[in-house]
Amino acid sequence: MSPRTLSIALAVSVALNLFAVVAGASLWVGLSREQDRIEAQRQAPRIRSTMMLIDQLDPAVRDRVRTTLRASAMAAKPDFDEARLKRREAVAETRAGTFDATRIRSLLAESRDAELRGRARLEADAVALLATLEPDDRRALSEILTRRGRSGGRNGGRTPGPPPGQAGPAT
Repeated sequence: MSPRTLSIALAVSVALNLFAVVAGASLWVGLSREQDRIEAQRQAPRIRSTMMLIDQLDPAVRDRVRTTLRASAMAAKPDFDEARLKRREAVAETRAGTFDATRIRSLLAESRDAELRGRARLEADAVALLATLEPDDRRALSEILTRRGRSGGRNGGRTPGPPPGQAGPAT
């Protein structure tokens, strides 16, 4: 073989080897990401939305579950609306020229009470619905009892602060 042929063969061999290494690395990274995604779904109880949970159910009960949960949410909506309204009023009172701590505490307590009423209604309806399901469907839908809202939790995934009345860490 001539030196030119050997050089071409060497270049082709290096190119094929580089292609194989890149393809293997891409495959390995892709599989790793997919395994991480699957593991995260298993470990984190409420990353998936309620609609994703409902989609896992047996098609025969899916519509009934969706309708029941929607009706429950609509029944609890006035309580959550009241909670938001009272909290907004408390914020407005805080920003006002005259500061009435008693009034603000009262508004915040009313907000909490309304939110708890709404949550209690949702939870009671969810438990009643779960009681009507087959074990496999109940298992798939059980995550709706985790206490998380649209933001991914009460504090949006941040670490909780100190309890009320206690000072935070010194800075």
